[in-house]
Amino acid sequence: MAALVGALVVLSGCGQPTHTGDVAQQGYQSGDGSTRTWAVADRKGPLELKGTDYEGTAQDVSAWRGDVVVLNTWYANCPPCRAEAPDLVALADDYAPKGVHVLGINHTDDAGDAQSFQTKFAVPYPSIDDTDGSAIAALEGIVPINAVPTTIVLDRSGRVAARLLGVVQPSTLRSMVDELVAEPAPTPAS
Repeated sequence: MAALVGALVVLSGCGQPTHTGDVAQQGYQSGDGSTRTWAVADRKGPLELKGTDYEGTAQDVSAWRGDVVVLNTWYANCPPCRAEAPDLVALADDYAPKGVHVLGINHTDDAGDAQSFQTKFAVPYPSIDDTDGSAIAALEGIVPINAVPTTIVLDRSGRVAARLLGVVQPSTLRSMVDELVAEPAPTPAS
């Protein structure tokens, strides 16, 4: 059954485009909008994810331990990524005072395309240039990325608490973030 569900997710529409020469074939693999959450006892991690953003600044999610982190895989020509961008921008703006961090992960675009997207949508958070695949590989070790966009929400301990495949529904994502913000902060290791 799990294999059938996985096959349906892969066949259902925006992921990485396939390229023939310089022409992008519009072969998207999109998520089905499904969500998965993990109970505190079942969460994997903490996630170790580092990279450099398109402005040349090092990003490391471990620096945000103690805060909730939202990770979003995207690329500039992905229609679902463009559709959800305003909602992710609003979430980043609204939740920054609560200590919530948003980090994009782009496995496809060069700096010019990615920065153009960030400017067009007034994206206030950084995105890792992941053309080498290291950030996606770090995620795959903890939670499968079956589509682009995929949104992962980390709890205050840096563990994967939720995954959303496809375009985020703002109310669903905000509810998940609210629940995690309300969880008690982890106690420091002795």
